[in-house]
Amino acid sequence: MADVFDRLKAALSDRYAIERELGGGGMATVYLARDVKHERQVAVKVLRPELAAAMGADRFHQEIKIAANLHHPHILPLYDSGEADGFLHYVMPYEEGQSLRDKLAKEGELPIAEAVRILRDVVDALDHAHKHGVVHRDIKPDNIMLSERHALVTDFGVAKAVSEATGVQQLTTEGVALGTPSYMSPEQAAADKRIDHRADIYAVGALAYELLAGRPPFIGTTPQEVVAAHVTQAADPLTQHRATVPPELEHVVMRCLAKKPADRWQGAEDLLRQLEALSTPSGGITPAGTQPVEAIGHESAVRQAHLLRVAGLYVLASIGVV
Repeated sequence: MADVFDRLKAALSDRYAIERELGGGGMATVYLARDVKHERQVAVKVLRPELAAAMGADRFHQEIKIAANLHHPHILPLYDSGEADGFLHYVMPYEEGQSLRDKLAKEGELPIAEAVRILRDVVDALDHAHKHGVVHRDIKPDNIMLSERHALVTDFGVAKAVSEATGVQQLTTEGVALGTPSYMSPEQAAADKRIDHRADIYAVGALAYELLAGRPPFIGTTPQEVVAAHVTQAADPLTQHRATVPPELEHVVMRCLAKKPADRWQGAEDLLRQLEALSTPSGGITPAGTQPVEAIGHESAVRQAHLLRVAGLYVLASIGVV
């Protein structure tokens, strides 16, 4: 490991001064570094060697270039990317805040209003990405950073680049998850080549389930068991694990987790509207048993106004008679 760190440090020394390792996952290792030119701290993510070899620099740059053009308040921007001494890497801002994974590990299930606020930020980011033809494919707490009251989604385009270049959607021979099992849609688990933006909708459902229930929808002793459950089993109702979840919110989450993409919310914009309807102006949740009211059409509004006027005149007439 020391050899890898020293090689990376030397390879990037002209642009970034690598300071220490921050952590790693199935696809990449993250390092804290100082941007020499701009004198700022950054996070440098380096793809694992076996994935970098399978993907190749050309494919990596092609996908990263697409992700780099996403500009949104809830998407962590991409500063730079490249290849040096065989290391495929990309550079993002270093956020002082914690990841959503860290927050869950510390606190467990979140207050309902806070969970909805985080989900709204995540889905807002996905809506922007999907409209630009980018599917994330690896939405999970580890890829969501928290900065003050806001959630920032990271790693757009990377999971797609890795999975398509290596030809796998679930587990490599080295046991690397390329679509993390706890949040993997059934079509990803089945290596369906027709995966689209609705895979992200499913992952949001799994994420929401964990934020509200304190556990993912499926738990197994091995990653293979979890992946199989996403394909073959229905998740327990949310209220079975947390009775205080409003029925309307449970419906939104469980529809995200539908096995067939056609049965889910069909777009992030649709899902975003549902989450916004569940939030009051103060950031709370509508009381259980109430339904968001859709805007009244013009003709319906005119008709209702007319009925109210008639009713008012009738009341006035009645008072006059009395």
